[in-house]
Amino acid sequence: MMNRILIIDDDKELCVLIKQSVLQESIEADCCYSGKSGLLQLKEKEYQLVILDVMMPGFDGFETLEQIRKESSLPILMFTSKNDSASKVRGLRAGADDYLTKPFDMDELIARILSLISTSFIK
Repeated sequence: MMNRILIIDDDKELCVLIKQSVLQESIEADCCYSGKSGLLQLKEKEYQLVILDVMMPGFDGFETLEQIRKESSLPILMFTSKNDSASKVRGLRAGADDYLTKPFDMDELIARILSLISTSFIK
């Protein structure tokens, strides 16, 4: 079975880039461009990981994270373009498993994705 991740980010170009990069690691990715559509998508399919952007219009990443955590312990990697530790601390305390600041290195992102997916099988 192929691993599948969900990317929730309003940056469509970034979503495509991540999707192409993870496919090389035999990981399928679906993209949603808002927190609300991401929450609906999580009910449709089974995922091994969620990548979640903090800064989104409407339902932001923190609100989306809180909703996911009410129903799931799925690994969540959060993105932020803010390089302040307050956002990272808030995300981690709210239940995010990892955090990456934009712009990031794609190799580092892939390594973190693979690490989070492998540890989710151990749990």
